[in-house]
Amino acid sequence: MSIMKIVLATHNPHKLKELLDILPRKCTSGAIEYVCLADLPAFQLPEETGSTLEENAALKATAAAKAFGLPALADDTGLEVEALNGAPGVRTARYGGEHADADDNNRKLLGALEGKLLPERAASFRTIACLATPQGNTYLFEGSINGHIGFGYRGENGFGYDPIFIVDQCQKTMAELTENQKNKISHRARAFEKAADFLETFVE
Repeated sequence: MSIMKIVLATHNPHKLKELLDILPRKCTSGAIEYVCLADLPAFQLPEETGSTLEENAALKATAAAKAFGLPALADDTGLEVEALNGAPGVRTARYGGEHADADDNNRKLLGALEGKLLPERAASFRTIACLATPQGNTYLFEGSINGHIGFGYRGENGFGYDPIFIVDQCQKTMAELTENQKNKISHRARAFEKAADFLETFVE
């Protein structure tokens, strides 16, 4: 049986850990091997210059597929807050500034919503996963989850906006969920599970 190698095009260790938990659950045939950038020659992902999540995901996946001659998976994720007209959106990772860390982003978002009650804090996380081939083909998969932005930090797990994003279906922040719980319901899980299902047919 031939094995297809798929590059996971991310340098984010938190995201990589999630993907290595999510993706193999959907492929039990052993026909796919996921390869991390750390195991490949040095490679710099392109800057996220797209105006949409779809464009950014495709930029990264396409660059990795061309660089290594292998199919590649990448994603871009946006936190979209209704009261802020969909912001931070495509600038989710850089909401607090070009060199912002997670705390900078969270504090800016909490400040922007100061004085608003919970019903006015409706938000959704949306992930676009992109599979790109060395031949230039791209396939997009979307996953989302609805919730609200809380009034402060809750929980010790996860990363990014997880401590302030309250998931509607369980009324816990992402950071209050266990890793296993989060990776079954998250926006990223929903997008990459669709990608994994597609890859099963792709391999066949």
